[in-house]
Amino acid sequence: MSIKIIVKRLLFLVLVIWAASTIVFFVPRLSSRNAIRERFGELARTGGFSPGDLEKLIASMQQQFGLDKPLLEQYLQYLNNVIHLDFGYSLYKYPSTVTELISQALPWTIGLLLVTTIIAFVMGTLLGAVAAWPRAPGWLRAFATPFILLTGVPPVIMAILLVFFIGFRLKWLPLGSAYSVGVVPNWSWTFFFDLMAHQILPAFSLILGSVGAWVLSMRGMGITIQGEDYVNFAEHKGLTGGRIFRDYYLRNALLPQVTGLALALGTVVTSAVIVEGLFGLPGIGSLLNLAIRSNDFPTIYGIVLFITIAVATLMTVLEFVYPLLDPRIRNT
Repeated sequence: MSIKIIVKRLLFLVLVIWAASTIVFFVPRLSSRNAIRERFGELARTGGFSPGDLEKLIASMQQQFGLDKPLLEQYLQYLNNVIHLDFGYSLYKYPSTVTELISQALPWTIGLLLVTTIIAFVMGTLLGAVAAWPRAPGWLRAFATPFILLTGVPPVIMAILLVFFIGFRLKWLPLGSAYSVGVVPNWSWTFFFDLMAHQILPAFSLILGSVGAWVLSMRGMGITIQGEDYVNFAEHKGLTGGRIFRDYYLRNALLPQVTGLALALGTVVTSAVIVEGLFGLPGIGSLLNLAIRSNDFPTIYGIVLFITIAVATLMTVLEFVYPLLDPRIRNT
C-alpha cells in the first residue's frame, strides 16, 4: 500500500471524526432545552435551593462549561478539546470529567466486547466454512444448524433468556454485576474466578446472539467459492483436501467476512452497551444509562462521540489489514 493511499485513508478518518464531532456539537444546541438548568432545577426541587441561589449557580456553571461565550468560540474550543480527548465535565458527577468516567468504564467494555467479538467471528467463520464444505463430515456440518437458528434472537433477548433460565431458575451463575457483593477487587485467583463467573452470561448472550450471522454469511460465500475456476483447478491438480480448504477455499471466502466485521462494529457496540446495562456491569453501557437517567448531557454526548471515534478508527485499521489478505487491492 502506497504512502498516498495511507494518507488518503487517514485524512478520511479525520474527516469522519470532524463531521461526527460537529453533529454532536450543533444538534443539542438546536433544542431550546438547557441541560444545566434542567439538572440543577431537579436538585433545587429536592434540595431546597432559593430561586436567587439557583440562578447564580446556573450562571456560574454556564461560565464553567463555556456556554456564556459566542457560538463560534464555543465550537473552536470544543474542537480543540476533542483533539485532546477532553469531553468536558460531568453534570451528575461534577467535578469529574467525562474522560475520567469513560476511562474508568472502558476496560470493562473492552474486556467484554473484544473477547466476545473475536470468539463469535472466529467460531462463526469456521462453522460457516465447514457447513458449506462438501467434504466435511455430516455431523460437523450439522453442528452449525443450531447457531443459524439463533440468528433471529437479538443479544438483548438472549441475555434475558439466559438470566431467567441459567441464573434465576437453575442458579448456576450470578444474575449480574461485575463481581460479588462485598468482594474487594484485588490481584488474586479468588477474585479472578469470581469476576469470570459474572462475565459468562453477558459474554454468552453476545456470542450466541451474533455467531449465527457469521455462520450464514460464511456459508453463503463458501458455496459461491466452490464453483470458482481456481478451486476446480486446484482439485484437478490433485492437491489434498486440507490444502484446498485452507489456501483456496477458506482464504478467499474470508475476505467478505473481514468487511462484514468492520460494518458490524457499530451494531456490536450498541448490543454490548445494552447488555452491560441489563447485567449491571460498570462499563460504558451502565455509564450511558446513568447519564440518561440523570440528564447528564455532556456525558451522553461524550460517550456517543467516543464510540463514533472508536468505530471509525477500527474500520480504518481494518482497511489497512484488508490488503494483507487480498493483494489485488493493495494499490486501490
